[in-house]
Amino acid sequence: MVVHLEKVVPVGRTLDEYIKMFNLTEDDCKKFILSVADGPASFNAEGTKLGYKIKSVDPLYVFNSEQIKTRFYEVIDNIIKQVENTSHDWVWSYHKSPQNLRKNREKVISLFGEDYEQGKREHRYEIGDLPKLKYKDNEYELGLISHFLFLYSEHFNQQFHLDSINEMLRVCQEVRIFPLLTLNNEISPYLSFIIERLNNKGYRCNIEEVSYQLQPKGNQMLKIMK
Repeated sequence: MVVHLEKVVPVGRTLDEYIKMFNLTEDDCKKFILSVADGPASFNAEGTKLGYKIKSVDPLYVFNSEQIKTRFYEVIDNIIKQVENTSHDWVWSYHKSPQNLRKNREKVISLFGEDYEQGKREHRYEIGDLPKLKYKDNEYELGLISHFLFLYSEHFNQQFHLDSINEMLRVCQEVRIFPLLTLNNEISPYLSFIIERLNNKGYRCNIEEVSYQLQPKGNQMLKIMK
């Protein structure tokens, strides 16, 4: 997939957000993790300092650190302005306010930028995108994907979702997806279909509540186990 930087909104999240979005335990964090559609998250940077084994995958990584950071500052003002204008449509239990949200996102892009080039040399950040990954069967113990599948249900159809999740399950022994809502704050129309198809193939699918929330009712993730 050809990525045009002027169309990218490079916003990432912290290690603490990942822990809360995916109900990650200490044992989970010790697993070999594949984090797909990771963007400029600081999850890899912070986790690596703690000794975690994380591989981040995103088509964004075709660009260098300065390009990604420049693009972030081109879009962040508009994003926060939109959030401020609709502040009653968001849940502020974690970020507290639009301005704190901005500070958190600036912290993330800074931590990501400090780690990114070294991480690319160490193959912790690799270019790739769904629905096809280059990794071997069961190469990773845990696969994570946030703010892509289900969230962009209007942009990617049901078959794309099924193919992408099947591909992650090929590569990972367990997969967790957050959130289950679309951009319109509605449960994805594909969720029931996906769960039914996976159950029929012998997977165990659990919807779990999590302690992270920004979208109203957006405090659930899907855990899929073989």
